[in-house]
Amino acid sequence: MIMTPHTTTLDRLQREDGTALVIALMSTMLLTALGMTLVLTSNTETMISSNYRNSQEGLYAADAAVERVVQDLLLIPRWNDILGGNAAISSTCSGVSPFVPVSSTLSGFTDATTTPTIPNSGQHVNLLNATCTLQQATNTLNLWGTNNPVWRLFSYGEMRDVLSNNAIDSNMYMAVWVADDPADNDGNPAADTNGTLTLHAEAYGPSGTRKVIEVTVARTSSTEIERGQIAQRGQDELNQRARKAAVQTPGKGLSNMQMGVRPGGLVVQ
Repeated sequence: MIMTPHTTTLDRLQREDGTALVIALMSTMLLTALGMTLVLTSNTETMISSNYRNSQEGLYAADAAVERVVQDLLLIPRWNDILGGNAAISSTCSGVSPFVPVSSTLSGFTDATTTPTIPNSGQHVNLLNATCTLQQATNTLNLWGTNNPVWRLFSYGEMRDVLSNNAIDSNMYMAVWVADDPADNDGNPAADTNGTLTLHAEAYGPSGTRKVIEVTVARTSSTEIERGQIAQRGQDELNQRARKAAVQTPGKGLSNMQMGVRPGGLVVQ
């Protein structure tokens, strides 16, 4: 017996009803995917732009912190007073003993707390812990032995408080540590014998922004303080001193800069 398909079944298979709906759904899905891709790309570009802006602002905030501290150094006749620690402020720091993180003579630019909140970000910074981390890194490198810098927190505050009239629109928070210049080779990091100090400045900002600048400052016969920027402690500094590299005076622009991808990766030549 031969089975013959029913006429209505053949008609249904031959019809094209609903094809337009399938095409429309597929087109909608494709356009939706393209739209989501454009939104994600736009958001990524916005984040990249924001991070770059914060990075640049943080770099110049750290440099501004140095400039602010230099003005205080001009008014302090004995830099040994800065290198001493304030015994009333102590903290625990693994592997560092004794650990006196704050200078006995502070800058005129200081905040009311050592655990500030970065403006408009909700992020907190513990400056005593930051001092501990910095000192541990210095001790681990141990480049100068008994002349290793002993860091003291000297200045800290919001960038917008640098000017009394709040004319600076910035969400950066700045901190500066001071230490004896290890190149004086006197074996006593609490005594300045060559009129030269090392400053370590950090700027913190939104989205985890952190920029670091280290600077050497030296007294001169004039009322200004000569300033030379170094990228890192160690051989770079010794090489600069051996070459008698020129220094910059406060207020002048940065010279040739090379920036790496890691935080604080700044070289000033």
